Amino acid sequence: MIKIYGIKNCDTMKKARAFLTQAGAEHQFIDYRVDGLSRDLLQQFVDALGWQALLNSKGTTYRALPETDKTDLTVEKAMALMLAQPALIKRPLLDINGSFHLGFKAEQYQQLLTGAQ
Repeated sequence: MIKIYGIKNCDTMKKARAFLTQAGAEHQFIDYRVDGLSRDLLQQFVDALGWQALLNSKGTTYRALPETDKTDLTVEKAMALMLAQPALIKRPLLDINGSFHLGFKAEQYQQLLTGAQ
């Protein structure tokens, strides 16, 4: 089963979900804001991808953070921020059989779907 994590209103999420649907790939969408995000699941993401890759430092949510939250980031501080504000997590985050992938590019998804069969 393919799982795709993110936030419903994100344009990139919409493109990724549409791609999966059009490709006929059965998938489950997990919306951080609706379904929540556990510390254990975030730890799995961090272990697989690294907190620096997960933290969306280019988004409006990050830019709106106080400077004190953005300075001297550690894994614990970054995880606390991401748990408090899941919009800080880059998206989409795709889980194919326990293998995690960030972002959306049609070519990448096509390769991942081909390899998942």
